[in-house]
Amino acid sequence: MREYKSQDIRNIAVVGHGASGKTTLVDALAFVSGASRRHGSVKDGNALTDFDPEETARGFSIGLACGHAEWMDTKINLLDTPGYSDFQGEAIAGLTAADGALVVVSATAGVEVGTTRMFNEAIERKDPVLFVASMMDKEHASFDGVLDGIKSSLNTGVIPVEVPIGEGAEFHGILNLFDKKAHIFKRGTKSGEYDEVDIPAEHQALFDKYYEQLIEGIAATDDILLEKYLGGEQIDRADALNAMKEAMKRQELFPLFCCSSDLTYGTQALLTKIVELMPSAFEMEELHAFVGAEGDHTVEIHADDKGPFVAHVFKTHSEPHVGDVSFFRIFSGTLTNGMEVYNATRGHTEKMTHLAIPQGKDRIEVQILHPGDIGCVAKLRNSHTNDTLSTREHPVRLPEIAFPEPRVVYAVHAAARGEEEKLQQGLHRLHDEDACFQTHYNAETHETIVAGLGERHLDVAMARLKRHYGVTGELRKPQIAYRETILAKSEGQGRHRKQSGGKGQFGDCWVRMSPTSRGAGYNFVNAVVGGAIPSKFIPAVDRGVQEASARGVLAGYPMVDFTVEVFDGSYHSVDSNEMSFKLAGILAFKTVAQKCRPVLLEPLDEIDVMTPDVYLGDVLGDISARRGHILGTDPVPGGKSKVRAVVPQGEMHLYATDLFSKTHGHGMFAQRFKGYEQMPAEASQRIVAENRGTREAAGE
Repeated sequence: MREYKSQDIRNIAVVGHGASGKTTLVDALAFVSGASRRHGSVKDGNALTDFDPEETARGFSIGLACGHAEWMDTKINLLDTPGYSDFQGEAIAGLTAADGALVVVSATAGVEVGTTRMFNEAIERKDPVLFVASMMDKEHASFDGVLDGIKSSLNTGVIPVEVPIGEGAEFHGILNLFDKKAHIFKRGTKSGEYDEVDIPAEHQALFDKYYEQLIEGIAATDDILLEKYLGGEQIDRADALNAMKEAMKRQELFPLFCCSSDLTYGTQALLTKIVELMPSAFEMEELHAFVGAEGDHTVEIHADDKGPFVAHVFKTHSEPHVGDVSFFRIFSGTLTNGMEVYNATRGHTEKMTHLAIPQGKDRIEVQILHPGDIGCVAKLRNSHTNDTLSTREHPVRLPEIAFPEPRVVYAVHAAARGEEEKLQQGLHRLHDEDACFQTHYNAETHETIVAGLGERHLDVAMARLKRHYGVTGELRKPQIAYRETILAKSEGQGRHRKQSGGKGQFGDCWVRMSPTSRGAGYNFVNAVVGGAIPSKFIPAVDRGVQEASARGVLAGYPMVDFTVEVFDGSYHSVDSNEMSFKLAGILAFKTVAQKCRPVLLEPLDEIDVMTPDVYLGDVLGDISARRGHILGTDPVPGGKSKVRAVVPQGEMHLYATDLFSKTHGHGMFAQRFKGYEQMPAEASQRIVAENRGTREAAGE
């Protein structure tokens, strides 16, 4: 593997909707360039960047994978990203490590929700973007359909730089607008070989139409070229390419290509234009990094060989018999094999042995990497995704990847007894690999909770848990942390007496209970006068009440927002002790709380739902069906609406799945805890009945 410097490196994130042909395209580009020895396919399970067992079994990409092509003395790092929303975090990590985006659009399906999502992500990051209409050889392929879809749904700045000759089974060439030539592909070609010929007479009108659009579009972005264009002068290829490249940086133009990855048609021209139009790692604007662990000020990071070493770990992947493999992008300085670096995020050193560049599942060992390049190393001691590697002399931290928050939550338990510890270890390892997979233990409900971006995300995580760590995790709906409270005042006695020979037990207290405002919590008042209960036993009554209130009186949930006043009682000089009065406090709570109109409180979440207006009615209806309260609906530019609502937490399970279905993937929502409110009687009775059955089965 030859050595590449920053100006000869292109970092491209290949993004788009699921099944649009991203993985097949990456495989074809690497193979056609000669960087990969085999032309694989997703269908056959041997595509370059789909090598995880779960990917080959399911037939779609799950994780971010890295490959590269070598073309025109340039190394093109290709970051193949998943297209389904359940694995969006991996795609965002790929965009973070790249300098530009290649948005793949299926020529048969056109612009889909994943296309829109990832194009918008690239726009927000101010990345240059080029489009490619893939699968031009498939039945019902339509280049014009892709072009019209991009213009109407994404951006009117899209402009074809290639036009297909034929579509579907008739696709056999392209009109190269920049070169003013036709590429007629050789049937049976393995590496996209073609005959370059003059524009055929039957396609001249088509060429003229699109060429005029291309030159007019480019000229409109450059004052000098516009003057030439309006003056009737010819704009040469070099000037047109340079102007388009600059317009792409400003996100004014988005070139559109076409290809068939299966046949490798159009792949050579695409590689050439990636080199010519996409910015090199050296050309990218400086980054701002925080100095040291505290981050009290920032410094600029440039792609400079002589600068201090700075790299960002954007992915961690666990491999059997190898351990964790860390993938990183170098932003400054050079990295040599065996070099010691400083993890500024965690404050320790790491030795970078067996330095390599990734090519799918393979790693090619190298001796040196320059700024802008992507590399990987195995078995770092304690470095993880989002960590910054730098030097002890110049410790800096790069901004972290903003991964999306999990939207689907389940409780998980080990299917076999005795494997809980093994389950916990596996879950934490999965989180180390995938920042969007989160896990924690809920001490209140005594459940291990897992959260992900979708049901498919968690399904894959459980499959990996079994395959990699040998433990089966079973998912179930998580319990809701309800609360109980009281609505009325009452008072009563708690009397504990036990005599079984010798010294007995005696405790007697009278308490008064009353409700307080929501969120006020628990309050205990000592109103005993005249020594009816010795002061040393009063705290025991308090402890008894608190212990009993933790189990409630309706459905076993903690009681909150009430005041207990102990105002009278009696004691025995010999038989009374702290335990006796604690038990008396428990009995007093159980007696009085039942008379204070106990009710259930349910946790509420405030949600903000973004939806296209066409689905607004369905979204509002669904929220109402979940006992939600609509706070308001605000119009959003682009034919969308933002719905603000408060919904019971118990009704939010799998809301992400239902919203995706009702809005065809276009709906998004944010969720945050709001507080507790009284539960309606009908819903409360159902919860009480369910918990009564559970407690009786447990013998409580």
